[in-house]
Amino acid sequence: MAKPKLDAVTAAAVDIARLAAEDAGGDDAVGEHLAVLAEDGDRIVTHSFECLLPGYADWHWAVTLVRASRAKEPTVNEVVLLPTAEALLAPSWVPWADRIGPGDITPGTLMATPDNDPRLEPGFAATDLPVDADNADWVQLRSTVAELGLGRARVLSRFGRDEAAERWLAGTPGPKDEGSIEAPGNCGTCGYFVALRGSLGTLFGACTNQYSASDGTVVSLDHGCGGHSDVVAEQRARELPAPVFDTIGVDEALFD
Repeated sequence: MAKPKLDAVTAAAVDIARLAAEDAGGDDAVGEHLAVLAEDGDRIVTHSFECLLPGYADWHWAVTLVRASRAKEPTVNEVVLLPTAEALLAPSWVPWADRIGPGDITPGTLMATPDNDPRLEPGFAATDLPVDADNADWVQLRSTVAELGLGRARVLSRFGRDEAAERWLAGTPGPKDEGSIEAPGNCGTCGYFVALRGSLGTLFGACTNQYSASDGTVVSLDHGCGGHSDVVAEQRARELPAPVFDTIGVDEALFD
């Protein structure tokens, strides 16, 4: 394919291109002329100017001029601000559904349950009852399932439970953090530990010690902290190591 021919008239119309750039960005936004490029088509060129706008380092103004057949002066076709290869660009846009992460739901934020969410499965609903069920039977069954925590349209699936257990075990604090290692006992033997219901209760519970960093959060049986219920007043924390530099002791030799 033949290289586009540079039209001499439009290539020489630097002043027209500069005025168009200044009209778009302001008099102080346009720097020196950088280059002129022939575009595909008859008598079409693009002039490039340095961009002086704060925050737009390595960007440039691109002003495209076109000259009609037999016309003596070109006209402005387009004015845009374009980045160079070294320009600082905003990150690629990611849809909200793909960038939402743990802890991102804030007050006023609504997050729709995904279709066919593997973490959930159908729960009990009134429609599960037979059509000819007696009202007394309905009340008794409804009360029973409510006590079992099943009176919901959706309940946690086995996949959802396993996923939550893996996430909680891998999260912090865990059995290998310093607090658990130095603890006098694990959460499974602590009076402040309240086990969860269902299968998750075999591994996890909630901490109810207001002085613990884990208060109100899920902890595993093998987690622990210094607020264990078995700690009594006579017990003390571990002895701290000697300071690297003694700023308290007095060197008697200095006063001899």
